[in-house]
Amino acid sequence: MFDHLDITKLVFGRLTWEAIPYHEPILLYTFIAVALGGIAVVAGLTYFKVWGYLWREWFTSIDHKKIGIMYIILGLIMLLRGFSDAIMMRAQQAMSFGASDGFLPPHHYDQVFTAHGVIMIFFVAMPLVTGLMNFAVPLQIGARDVAFPFLNNFSFWMTVSGAVLVMMSLFVGEFARTGWLAYPPLSGIAYSPDVGVDYYIWSLQIAGVGTLLSGINLIATIVKMRAPGMGLMKMPIFTWTALCTNVLIVAAFPVLTAVLGLLSLDRYVGTNFFSNDLGGNAMMYVNLIWIWGHPEVYILILPLFGVFSEVVSTFSGKRLFGYASMVYATIVITILSYLVWLHHFFTMGSGASVNSFFGITTMIISIPTGAKIFNWLFTMYRGRIRFEVPMLWTIGFMVTFTIGGMTGVLLAVPPADVVLHNSLFLIAHFHNVIIGGVVFGAFAGINYWFPKATGVKLDPFWGKVSFWLWLTGFWFAFMPLYVLGLMGVTRRMSHFEDPSLQIWFVIAAFGALLIAGGILAMIIQLVVTFRDREALRDRTGDPWNGRTLEWSTSSPPPSYNFAFTPVVHEGDAWHDMKKRGYERPLEGFIPIHMPKNTWAGIVLAGLSAVFGFAAIWHMWPLAALSFFALIVTAITHTFNYQRDFHIGADEVVRIEGDRTRLLASHV
Repeated sequence: MFDHLDITKLVFGRLTWEAIPYHEPILLYTFIAVALGGIAVVAGLTYFKVWGYLWREWFTSIDHKKIGIMYIILGLIMLLRGFSDAIMMRAQQAMSFGASDGFLPPHHYDQVFTAHGVIMIFFVAMPLVTGLMNFAVPLQIGARDVAFPFLNNFSFWMTVSGAVLVMMSLFVGEFARTGWLAYPPLSGIAYSPDVGVDYYIWSLQIAGVGTLLSGINLIATIVKMRAPGMGLMKMPIFTWTALCTNVLIVAAFPVLTAVLGLLSLDRYVGTNFFSNDLGGNAMMYVNLIWIWGHPEVYILILPLFGVFSEVVSTFSGKRLFGYASMVYATIVITILSYLVWLHHFFTMGSGASVNSFFGITTMIISIPTGAKIFNWLFTMYRGRIRFEVPMLWTIGFMVTFTIGGMTGVLLAVPPADVVLHNSLFLIAHFHNVIIGGVVFGAFAGINYWFPKATGVKLDPFWGKVSFWLWLTGFWFAFMPLYVLGLMGVTRRMSHFEDPSLQIWFVIAAFGALLIAGGILAMIIQLVVTFRDREALRDRTGDPWNGRTLEWSTSSPPPSYNFAFTPVVHEGDAWHDMKKRGYERPLEGFIPIHMPKNTWAGIVLAGLSAVFGFAAIWHMWPLAALSFFALIVTAITHTFNYQRDFHIGADEVVRIEGDRTRLLASHV
């Protein structure tokens, strides 16, 4: 017979009251603040009776536009969490010198820098990039939705579930203290017996499934659902970069799934894939994680290269210079991204020949990237440049990313990398390209497509305030790290003895505060836009005079995007349509079949989160029950829902002053 303790252990596994960090004042106060904020939000939504609306129109939606917007909202929310970790790190390093230990104990600091990396890459950058692709790609290629609408909803909620698990680790248990890539043997059960690495594994596994399925979905959409006449070399550059990005996702993310699966077996079952016992090898983990990890950084940056191409063309009033070379450069980057992973560990002692090969390929991959920079500059040359907010982010990117690229070429030299690899120089380089490329690009895309999504322009004044605070804050925050890195200061340290270094960390902390001001300005920008939405409302449907097909629809577009399919003749489809003139059909309309909203995506993802939480804490009965419920729900949701949109001629055409706008082309 089981006694009381046996039953408790069976049901709750490793979960005890000690898992609540009530002895950590910072975490306790954070938990109280988050709980109060959550209660206030729930109370507000309940008071205004919007739960039903959110469930019907957003949470269960299969509309790619709404799912794209939800991805972006998720990314911006997680940005607040990830940046709060960054502020704590910068404050700790600025304070912790000599006799002062700062305010973060070492084990907490290690969790903070691990969580910062994981959140910023997986739950800020990836949702922002995926959201922009989800929103814009079907509109750019003349499709009504993605190829698999339900799968799109499911992919989003799986990403949310992974983010929820990461956030839960803040208040129940702890997060990994291994760094954001969780190298063994530190991530093995011998050195990390707590649940932190398990939170890491299951949050990334669940979110990774969502990302992989989203990649398959968007590849199928781009390959099979382009409008008539849109050959591959007539696709917008953003669609091209999205295609290459999702090819990388489908090729790389199964590697992440496999390596985390092997790490799970080491921790749960006692295998020895990544230990020195019984034939294991920790360097196998490092190779596998970077075979995923280096394509990952191009998964993040390639779609934003597409955003910059759209923005530069639109705000220079010119066709993009060197379209074909941009396409080929994107393809070359996609291929070469698989041939440079070992430059992340030149220090492993592989030998001169291996280091030389990867050093050369790393330098080669900078060539197509440089070609893109020149193409954007030549597009701007003699153009009628308008310095709107998206264009400011683009110009800031060009300067910032170029500096980051040059420091990357320096790190591609193996002898230099041996000296600089474990220093703050590498941290400065990585943030130079990720903030200057991915973050600036995401903000450019959000400002560019916001009027398409809502019919309202974002307030330009606060957008410019945010840009300048971000740009100056970035340089203050990370240029000192280059100096410190060249001085040999090691990364991931929470305490320093040499007081002469402190001024550099204080300057970096000041830069982080400027970036915080930039984030605050973005929040104010959204509030002001909502308040003044009628004054900022776009009356033309195309506020930027864009050149690609998405601007041919109303703003915001209808649920079905296009009442009838457009026919494409040139690469700049919308610009060409306006130049040619077009005839609007007055008859022959048939009902449009579109999938209905579905509850299955959010339920399946919620059950996945429950399963992940149960596996983290070894609550095996709950894990078995949630896994069984997953299977039953998936089988239940095997039939397709559809609804019809009956389109008449009067619904296809809008008269706007002296303009007649097509919402789309013929069915």
